[in-house]
Amino acid sequence: MIIVFFLKIVDGQMTIVAIYVDDILVIGSDPTSVSQLKTFLHKQFTIKDLGFLNYFLGLKVHYPNDGIVLTQRKYTQELLAETGFLDAKPVVTQLPQNMKFSDPCSPYLKDQSTYRSLIGKLNFLTYTRPDLAFAVQTLSQFMKNPQQIHLDGVHHLLRYLKGTNEKGILLNGSTNLSLHAYSDSDWAACPVSRRSVTGYVILFGGSPISWKSKK
Repeated sequence: MIIVFFLKIVDGQMTIVAIYVDDILVIGSDPTSVSQLKTFLHKQFTIKDLGFLNYFLGLKVHYPNDGIVLTQRKYTQELLAETGFLDAKPVVTQLPQNMKFSDPCSPYLKDQSTYRSLIGKLNFLTYTRPDLAFAVQTLSQFMKNPQQIHLDGVHHLLRYLKGTNEKGILLNGSTNLSLHAYSDSDWAACPVSRRSVTGYVILFGGSPISWKSKK
């Protein structure tokens, strides 16, 4: 996914435009400048103003008193319906406890493309779900030649989504602009590759702005 950003600053007032294909998001600190820009764009391209931002690129935007909440509930529901897990029994962990990722007795999948497609769709959910980063990273290691145990892990993660489809991230409406970063590693804990899995999260004003889990 490639999103083009344009930034304009005049007399300390900022206007930002984000464009993805034919979807345009216009925000800014000066309502007059935002209105003038939308008028200009309408004259050039005949755009349709949908008003206050509620939905953009699969992200649902909520406005509680303490900030802005981003979720992907609609996308999650569609994924659960597509995979037949809409009525599945929820679980409370992202992956099964003590899951074995290498088992010579587990058969290899005949339809490997379905597994790869599911991993790609789950990866899209990590845009607003830091709690999925480790599980998706772990399961994505086996896309080349997945086994049934790996598909079982994906199914377990889908059941976790069933019980947590309302989760997202909160962007605090705080005036605190401090930047904090946290990272950790399991120090070569992978029994197969003996490589480490590292993870980090960066908070700006107490809000998560970047996170990743990587081997």
